[in-house]
Amino acid sequence: MFTGIIQAVGEIRSMQPTGGDMRLTVGTGKLDMGDVALGDSIATNGVCLTVVEFSSSHFVADLSAETLRRSGFAGYRSGHKVNLEKAMLASTRFGGHIVSGHVDGIGEVLSVQSSARAVEIWLRAPDELARYIAEKGSITVDGVSLTVNAIDGARFKLTLVPHTLKETNIGLYQSGSQVNLEVDLVARYLERLLLGDKAAASGQKSNIDMDFLARQGYLK
Repeated sequence: MFTGIIQAVGEIRSMQPTGGDMRLTVGTGKLDMGDVALGDSIATNGVCLTVVEFSSSHFVADLSAETLRRSGFAGYRSGHKVNLEKAMLASTRFGGHIVSGHVDGIGEVLSVQSSARAVEIWLRAPDELARYIAEKGSITVDGVSLTVNAIDGARFKLTLVPHTLKETNIGLYQSGSQVNLEVDLVARYLERLLLGDKAAASGQKSNIDMDFLARQGYLK
C-alpha cells in the first residue's frame, strides 16, 4: 500500500524481454535504499513492483504481461524518468490517499498551461474509468496523489504547485504524454458492493450510473 507522496524520481536503466514479459532495472536517484529488502514493494510510476535484486543505487523487478498491458511500461525505454515510492509503514504520515499500486488504465495529457506559479494540466481518462473520477476527489497519476479540480466527461483537470513539479516527473509532461491512472480505491469497492448478490453472477458487468445512484437514494 502507498500514499501517492513521491519520494524520488528514478530512471529506467534497462528493460529486458524475458519470454513474454519484462525484467526492469531502475536507477533510484535519491531514494533511500537502506531499509529495502528482497520482496519489498516499490511503486514505480504508480505500479507496485516487487524487488528481486537491489543495491544502494538501483533495483530490479519483473513486469508481467498484465502489467505491460495495463500500464504505460510497454512504451518506456532506457532513460525514462519514473516516480518512486516505497511501500508505506504503519507509522508513515498519511499525506496523500490510499493507493494500491494497481493501475486501472492509461490516460493522455491533452494540454499543459501555466497559471501563475502553478501549472494546469488537462488529461483524458479511458471512458470506462470516467465514472470513478469526481471533482475535488483523488486520483493517482504516475503514482502521484492528486486532486481533480474540474471534470468534462472523461476529461479532467489537475493543478500542480511548484513543489510537485520539482519532486516528480510531471514537469516533463507535454501534450500527448501517456500516464498511468489509478482511480480512488473506495470508488471501485463501492461500485462492487452496490451490485449486491448480482456480483456473484458470471459475466456480470456493472450497470451503475447516475440514475441507479439516484434510485438508491445516494443522490438527491
